[in-house]
Amino acid sequence: MQATIVQAVNDALHGEMERDDRVVVFGEDVAESGGVFRATDDLLEEFGSDRVVDTPLSEIAIVGGATGMAMYGYRPVAEIQFSGFLPPAFDQLVTNASRIRWRTRGELTAPMVVRTPYGAGVRALEHHSESLEGAYAHIPGLKVVVPSTPADTKGLLTASIRDPDPVLFMEPKRIYRSVREEIPKGDHEVPLGEAAVRREGADVTVVGWGAMMPPTLEAVEDGDVDAEVIDLRTISPMDTETVAESVKKTGRCVVVHEGPRTLGVGSELVARINDEALMYLEAPIERVAGFDTQVPLLSMEDFYLPHPPRIRDGIERALSD
Repeated sequence: MQATIVQAVNDALHGEMERDDRVVVFGEDVAESGGVFRATDDLLEEFGSDRVVDTPLSEIAIVGGATGMAMYGYRPVAEIQFSGFLPPAFDQLVTNASRIRWRTRGELTAPMVVRTPYGAGVRALEHHSESLEGAYAHIPGLKVVVPSTPADTKGLLTASIRDPDPVLFMEPKRIYRSVREEIPKGDHEVPLGEAAVRREGADVTVVGWGAMMPPTLEAVEDGDVDAEVIDLRTISPMDTETVAESVKKTGRCVVVHEGPRTLGVGSELVARINDEALMYLEAPIERVAGFDTQVPLLSMEDFYLPHPPRIRDGIERALSD
């Protein structure tokens, strides 16, 4: 069926709640209202108030509750309305959810998912537009997943719910409804930790994820550059092998992300490429990223976000040496 990313989220939740009665969904306004973006529409009617629950406005309680439920046999899927509201729950992710397996020597685990819309580009207010996947990827024991297509959204969310450890599932709200494609009916799982080659090429490797995929693909469609485009999909664990093999083939690389440039995921990618493919590089790796500032409000977002002309400039720099 044809679906958007937000519809694919809903489809994956329906499927996993039907398959496994341990799966419960909760968060602010997820039940009666169906979520601020309507990602949880109709779940309350189908699965009832014991499994679809509206919570108080307390992110630390939402993630802390999910951690406790996961430790005792449930498969909670907690929604944080915007990723900018997730920092209050950072302590629960760091102190409890991500390390309970290590702390108990495997006696307890926390198979849970924290879903949250992230990123800029929708003219939102302060605390609604951050792209902080790099900060959460720094937590050992926590997987960080960022889909960019509806089919991958369904498959990756399904895999995240089934995973034996905590997963932060960051949904790029900028393309929630602007991307539509056929998604598989019924059971569909995409393995975590595997990147996808969205476009094959020989001249330069361009790596991105989430909402950066559409402008990246647009940037390479025009012109005579034969670019290979890789969608990372999972930030942690990161699929270094797919990226390194591509760079060994092309000899050049551009990394695109909307989060701040300094200490972003792009920096880690550059380091890993240098570790695995340094002798194959014919030019320095280029980064096209957000700026080291807060995401600006309203129309200035367009200046902040990497867009096709900026990405093309990065590709030209990588090819000029």
